[in-house]
Amino acid sequence: MPKSVQPVTGFELQRYLGKWYEIARLDHSFERGLSQVTAEYSLRDDGGVLVVNRGFSESENKWQEAVGKAYFVNSDSEGYLKVSFFGPFYGSYVVFELDRENYQYAFVSGPTTKYLWLLSRTPAVKPELIDKFVEQSKSRGFDTASLIFAQQNPNTN
Repeated sequence: MPKSVQPVTGFELQRYLGKWYEIARLDHSFERGLSQVTAEYSLRDDGGVLVVNRGFSESENKWQEAVGKAYFVNSDSEGYLKVSFFGPFYGSYVVFELDRENYQYAFVSGPTTKYLWLLSRTPAVKPELIDKFVEQSKSRGFDTASLIFAQQNPNTN
């Protein structure tokens, strides 16, 4: 995980499970060109987390889906997991800011400052939350000028 990022403590997986809408991200190859991106988390039989990322490719006019698995790195009360979509290779998934009261939004980092997401339980958020996300991310060394703000159409997800 990036040195500038610390995972939240007091993390409750049961409250985090379910569907999240991607509000903003930094560009990377495995989501390039996708809109209406969602992430859905559920429990696996082995105690890990099943991860299903889904997005619509406008250029191909079809939905794309990636299925992965995640496991806690240290403790299940810390928002620090390792996630894999490609066999034995894992990358960091770090929740560094979270709506602790209602689990309505999460700021997530990957293994470096090149990976960043704002996730929400709803397909749209208030401008104040975006401002908070940008401010906190920029202060941690993320290139917030390059953020992509996702297009969401909740009627087709």
